[in-house]
Amino acid sequence: MYQATAQSVREGLVERWNDTYAHFHKENPKQAYYLSMEYLQGRALTNAIGNMGLTGEYSEALRSLGYTLEDVMSVERNAGLGNGGLGRLASCFLDSIATLDLPAWGYGLRYKYGLFKQGVDKATGEQLEYADDWLEVGNPWEVARPQVSYPISFYGKVVNGKWAPGKQVRAVAYDSPIPGYKTRNCISLRMWDAQPSAVEFDLAAFNASDYETSMGPTNLASMLCAVLYPGDGTREGKALRLSQQYMLCSASVQDILARWKERGNSDWSKLHEKVAIQMNDTHPTLAAPELMRILMDDEGLSWDDAWAVTKKTVAYTNHTVMPEALEKWPLDLVEELLPRHMEIIKRIDEEFIASAAKAKAAKAAKKDDKKKDDKKKKESEEEKPAMVRMANLCCISGMAINGVAAIHSEIVKDFTFNDFYKLFPEKFQNKTNGVTPRRWLAFCNPQLSAVITKWVGNDKWVTDTDELRKLAEHATNPELQAEWKAAKLARKKICKDYIKKVTDIDVPIDSMFDIQVKRIHEYKRQFLNILGIIYRYKQMKAMTPEERAKCVPRVCIFGGKAYATYTQAKRIVRLINNVGSVVNNDPEIGDLLKVVFVPDYNVSLAETLIPASELSQHISTAGTEASGTSNMKFQMNGCLIIGTLDGANVEIRECVGDDNFFLFGITDPEVEPARAERAAGKFVPDARFTETLEYVRSGVFGDKFEELLGSLEGNEGFGRGDYFLVGKDFASYLEAQERVDVAYADSMGWTESSIISTAFSGKFNSDRTIDQYAKEIWGIKPCTVPERK
Repeated sequence: MYQATAQSVREGLVERWNDTYAHFHKENPKQAYYLSMEYLQGRALTNAIGNMGLTGEYSEALRSLGYTLEDVMSVERNAGLGNGGLGRLASCFLDSIATLDLPAWGYGLRYKYGLFKQGVDKATGEQLEYADDWLEVGNPWEVARPQVSYPISFYGKVVNGKWAPGKQVRAVAYDSPIPGYKTRNCISLRMWDAQPSAVEFDLAAFNASDYETSMGPTNLASMLCAVLYPGDGTREGKALRLSQQYMLCSASVQDILARWKERGNSDWSKLHEKVAIQMNDTHPTLAAPELMRILMDDEGLSWDDAWAVTKKTVAYTNHTVMPEALEKWPLDLVEELLPRHMEIIKRIDEEFIASAAKAKAAKAAKKDDKKKDDKKKKESEEEKPAMVRMANLCCISGMAINGVAAIHSEIVKDFTFNDFYKLFPEKFQNKTNGVTPRRWLAFCNPQLSAVITKWVGNDKWVTDTDELRKLAEHATNPELQAEWKAAKLARKKICKDYIKKVTDIDVPIDSMFDIQVKRIHEYKRQFLNILGIIYRYKQMKAMTPEERAKCVPRVCIFGGKAYATYTQAKRIVRLINNVGSVVNNDPEIGDLLKVVFVPDYNVSLAETLIPASELSQHISTAGTEASGTSNMKFQMNGCLIIGTLDGANVEIRECVGDDNFFLFGITDPEVEPARAERAAGKFVPDARFTETLEYVRSGVFGDKFEELLGSLEGNEGFGRGDYFLVGKDFASYLEAQERVDVAYADSMGWTESSIISTAFSGKFNSDRTIDQYAKEIWGIKPCTVPERK
């Protein structure tokens, strides 16, 4: 029934889709193209019928056939095209682009197995990884476009300024419709699949039984789109990941230029007047040198003309300030894999260094500015071995460079790319992230949405989220509070049933639902969360039954994937599961504390957990999280946040007020001094922190976890000396959790804060973010598809 329903919905979309394509072609507006290695779409059926305004009709039709819409929707597998916030942000942006009637498309890769399907070994608590064959039964939402195909070249050599490739595959397009909310506009997400090139197939070798040689192109093609983020611990792994990035860039740029020509454009000097290319993080960096290559080698432009066009066409969004996360590739690898591009990159580098030196000399001549920041390398400094720094290339070639939260954008300007900011400050912007209120409130939480619509007085808030502010006027109204709590309880029941089904753990719905769901990483500090739970458990064990009865009961829920090669993150997953095994079966504790790790976190699971959450943890080390978007989703659903002054937390706290945000931890300016204190051996941990580590070492959770705990100890040597400052923030974190307990015990006060949270979440609507991109970076305007006559 799912396949039949999906086909029915898609047929309804096709008319809008075709009309949108035809209208854009006719009007020939400037169009933006969003390049991203990840898209975390979630279930397409949910979004499509919701945006088309057909949820009620399909629900009734299926009920008449003996089905429920919810059961039919649950059959759809989540597309394995992304993993974390980067991919979900891209998907929210496409929804907003379509809803705002903007002329833009998305480009990505069609991974066969995604990242991986996550399981948990019940005996050891360890994460298990399985291939996620999400295309096993086909994808009813995509349309193969075999006629849209481009050659993708690798290796070889440069002869007389032209590339003579050594290997080649073909990128073939698969399109999926992205409908806007209550509009006829329906844009495309074009995904590229790799297929062997016929000209590369060695028939003679095959007939001579040299199958390995003859099938080389087939093997390369099958590897290119096999998985998202293949392991890059070896040179072969690095080559594969870089090849994926180049395939995305080359196929997309070739397609963009073909579409530009198709619309009758021919003056290359005006390409930027019709095309804007947005690089979502550094993965699509090669779009800039690829555009240069095509303009010079295929279209005959001079270097200066091609560079002038490129610098006005591409833009870069930065998503991290951590140096280790800024992509760098060995120069010799890039030169081997993409020899022509390396020539182009070297010349870009040489010309930039010369112009930067000239600019600095001119500035020094005007005033004696001899200050130097010896914490950072200059862009001209060499590394051993030589590396190609992708973020630097983005900064040089991009017309705009934006951060994704106010504090993040300031860090980008003041520290991460300060040298570039001094040279061209006009390029740097902030575009605070957002999430679509359609999927993340209206569709995933119909119970709360109905309450909101009643008290706001209309459903305009689904697009105009400033309407949500009207809720604040009634935040203390007993009737609204009762309806609000009833909606939350309904979602907690749904969450409870799901947890029981997946983990076989019974959780009480009268407990606080405390949730942290996101990619498992040391900087996101799930480790801090579980250590806080361990301390809580130890304290409860030491209480009398009468004292214990006064504790605020909690269900602590975790979800997220640790990359298969990220050993320390996988140890954190194992610790969480082992703690849960002990705590959940302790008769003294009973229902006062439960610890649950829900495996295989994805969009659909988020749509179950987030509406049920009452407290959400966004506790990254200050200065490490660029923005975060899950915090916005939790806020929209009336969840209170405990967090540091990091990423979008800063702006969320400004919106909801200090009293409705549980703040803890040191601030970004205090991070480096804290690390220096640690390196000097002067840090004295809180006694509760030491006590908690020793409790784990006692073996109460089945293992001493020495490798994991060791990362929190030492100075700078063994275990990195608590680089993410879990020990430094531990006492402050516990004190914030005590404030949470006190606040939750006041049911009316907590509900008021919950209502305020939703009321002031309007700023974090991705429609606002995309409107800013359109006006301030891309220079595009709405191109509304008219109704058919």
